[in-house]
Amino acid sequence: MQIMAVTPFDKRRSKVLISEDFAFVLYNGEIRRYHIQEGAELTGERYRQILDEVLRKRARERAIYLLKEKDRTEAELTKKLREGFYPEEVIREVLELFKARHYIDDEEYGRRYLDNHSQKKSRRRLQYDLQRKGLDRDQIEELLEEIEVPEEDQIREFLQKKGYDPEQTDQKEKGKLIMALARKGFAYEAIRSVMGEWLDT
Repeated sequence: MQIMAVTPFDKRRSKVLISEDFAFVLYNGEIRRYHIQEGAELTGERYRQILDEVLRKRARERAIYLLKEKDRTEAELTKKLREGFYPEEVIREVLELFKARHYIDDEEYGRRYLDNHSQKKSRRRLQYDLQRKGLDRDQIEELLEEIEVPEEDQIREFLQKKGYDPEQTDQKEKGKLIMALARKGFAYEAIRSVMGEWLDT
């Protein structure tokens, strides 16, 4: 492997570019220790040495730090490690190790997330949030089946906070309230149903 470039990553580290889609980061002292130079050949043996002596351990330590900071899904942790330019094989090893030790568990993450947010967010918004965090759709659906999302109660609470009164609120303001609830992920039918309750009382 030929080293295409060695560029500053921050004040203490440099990025070693092997190809357009393959790079890793070392401290400047490590750059000197492993004789990393632009245009030089990086042998497979030297690369394995760098993996074994530096990158595997550093990736594990970085992942532990990230998880101490906050809970993360497998996709979120992968994204963070890629941002640090850890090699894909190292990232895979870290993920497999952490899943085996239950340091990361997307199903449990999703369950905790729903426990914490299902009283305040619509079913659609919960689904959207978990998809963004990397959970797959089938997994999300299974988790949502385990809980009750009180959407109509949430809509009532929102309307009460906004001072909704069907006799006093004009059509323009009513439209704004409907749009605000729709942006939160509530279905139009549920919004109209709850708004209609005020007229029936």
